[in-house]
Amino acid sequence: MAIIFHITTLPEWKAAKENGSYASPSLKEEGFIHCSEDRQIAGVLERYFQEKNHLVKLVIETDKLSSPLYFDWSPAVEDTFPHIYGPINLEAVERVEEI
Repeated sequence: MAIIFHITTLPEWKAAKENGSYASPSLKEEGFIHCSEDRQIAGVLERYFQEKNHLVKLVIETDKLSSPLYFDWSPAVEDTFPHIYGPINLEAVERVEEI
């Protein structure tokens, strides 16, 4: 069982629970949902979420994902990141942690 993480806002997570799955704006804009490994979370928070409030971290069990998961190279930070190519089914979210 592998674990990856996705940072979002509490209102977006609440909407996902009502909709039955989670889809970030990047899914429509880029074709995938950005995720991170544990070692990458601090950098992601620093680069993209400094001005955001009410953040939560989705702890995702990759074996339970119904959408494809790929690890893609990011030349901007010279690292490989997990990307989910479809919505995140709620059963794959092991827990949600406030940040």
